[in-house]
Amino acid sequence: MSKILVIEDEFLIRENLLERLGAEGFDTLGAENGSDGIKLAIADKPDLIICDVMMPEVDGYEVLKTLRQNPNTAAVPFIFLTAKADKAALRQGMELGADDYLTKPFTKTELLGAVATRLEKHAVVAQHFEEELVGFVQGITDVLPEELLNPVYQIFSLTQKLVEEHEEIQPQEILATAENINGATMYLHRLMENFVIYSKLKALTINSQEVEILNDCRTSNPNEIVASVARQKATQYNREADLRVNVARAGVKIAEHDLKKIVEEIVDNAFKFSETGTFVDIKATIEDDIYFLTIANSGCSMTLEQIASIGACRQFEREFYEQQGLGLGLIIAKRLCELHNGQLTIKTAKNAPTTTVCIEFKCA
Repeated sequence: MSKILVIEDEFLIRENLLERLGAEGFDTLGAENGSDGIKLAIADKPDLIICDVMMPEVDGYEVLKTLRQNPNTAAVPFIFLTAKADKAALRQGMELGADDYLTKPFTKTELLGAVATRLEKHAVVAQHFEEELVGFVQGITDVLPEELLNPVYQIFSLTQKLVEEHEEIQPQEILATAENINGATMYLHRLMENFVIYSKLKALTINSQEVEILNDCRTSNPNEIVASVARQKATQYNREADLRVNVARAGVKIAEHDLKKIVEEIVDNAFKFSETGTFVDIKATIEDDIYFLTIANSGCSMTLEQIASIGACRQFEREFYEQQGLGLGLIIAKRLCELHNGQLTIKTAKNAPTTTVCIEFKCA
C-alpha cells in the first residue's frame, strides 16, 4: 500500500489525518514540524506528502523547496494544507512545485479524493517513464554491443599490427595507423558521450525544477559558436571548401554548451551524409524575436516516415552509408531544443536528395 507522510504542527489535526488515512489502508508517517518532516521524507521516501503551510521555524514552503532540490524526493506528489485560500499563497506554492491544495476545514471525501488523484497521476507518469525507459534499454541492448565492438576490434587489430610488424613498418605507415587508431578512439568516445547525455536527458524530463533552470539560460554569441563548430567539422571531414556560413548576430535563450552540442550533431550529420564537392549551407536569421538556424546538405534525403519516427537508435538507410553510430545525435539535438522551449524540424526536398534541419529559439 502507498506510504503517506503527514507534516502538521497541530497535534489533533495531524492525528486525525493519520487515523483517516490509516483506516483506508495507507501506511502513514507523522511529523510535528518541518525539520522532522524533511528528515522523514528523505529517510523513508513516501509515495505522497501532505504538509501544512503555516508552521513555526521551517514552514511548508521551505519543506517543499528543500525536498524538490533532493533528487530522491523531487518527484514525490505534494499536497499543501492551508487555512487561507488567497490566490497569492496558492500561486507561491504552485511555483515551488506543489501538486494540490486542501483548504481547512476539509471533508474526508475531499481528502481522499485529492490523495487518490495525486497518487493515480503519479503512477501514470511513472508508468509512462518506465515504458519509455524499457524501450530505450531494449533499443540500446539491440545495437550497443555491435557498435562498441566495431571500434574496439579496429583498435585491437591496428595495435596488434604495430606490435607484430614494428620492425618492418615504415614511418609513413605508422603515422597512417596511428591516425586510424585515433579516429576509432574518437568515435568510441563520442558514442559513449552521447549515450550518457541521452540517459541524462531521459531522467531530466521528470525533473521540472531542472527544466526551469535551463529555461533561464542565455547565449550572447550564438553566431560565433555556430561558425566555430561548423569550421571544426568541415576540417574534420577535409571539406573546408564545401562549407558556406551566413549567421546573424543575436542573443538566444539556450545554454551555451547545449547550443554547441546541437550544432555539433546536426553539422556532423550534414557532412557525414553528403558527398565531397556538395555544399553544406548554414544560415541564421532573426524574425519576430525568433532566431532561425538552418543547416542544409545534399545526400541521403529522409522520407516523411523517417522524419516522423525520429527516436533513439534509429539510423536511416544504413545499408547505403557505412558510417557507424547509434543514431542518438539527432534525437539528443531535438530534445535539447525542446528543453529550452525551442523547436527542431526536418524538411526534405521531393525531387532532390536534400535535407534541411530547421532550428528555432527565442531571442534573449
